[in-house]
Amino acid sequence: MKSYELTYLISSELSEEEAKQLQAKITSLIGGILVKERLPFKKRLAYPIKKQSQAYFSVIDFQVMAEKLTDLEKKLKSEDKILRYLILVKSPVKKEKITGVFKRPKIEQPEKEKKVELKEIEKKLEEILKE
Repeated sequence: MKSYELTYLISSELSEEEAKQLQAKITSLIGGILVKERLPFKKRLAYPIKKQSQAYFSVIDFQVMAEKLTDLEKKLKSEDKILRYLILVKSPVKKEKITGVFKRPKIEQPEKEKKVELKEIEKKLEEILKE
């Protein structure tokens, strides 16, 4: 079984409840394993589709055999309330190998400073002031 993502737009002429019912109908048409389903929400379209500037947008992730996908597409085309749809094949998640361990650069620590005695400081001050 392959993983797929179905993204579709439902006509804005329907109410929100009718859009949810249509989504339930679409999920029943899939006939596979439902992985993730997002509720339809109204969205403004970038350009009019079938003379509509708004539509309900929804996404369904599912797994199904490739042979059943053509039947699903035929059923989606026959549904007149679906403005557009797109079925994408989702690639499996690749596990990356760790090639090396990140090593932090060594930070050079300053050498411990020698303690300066008070007498030395006074001598320096006198030399500076005399000049």
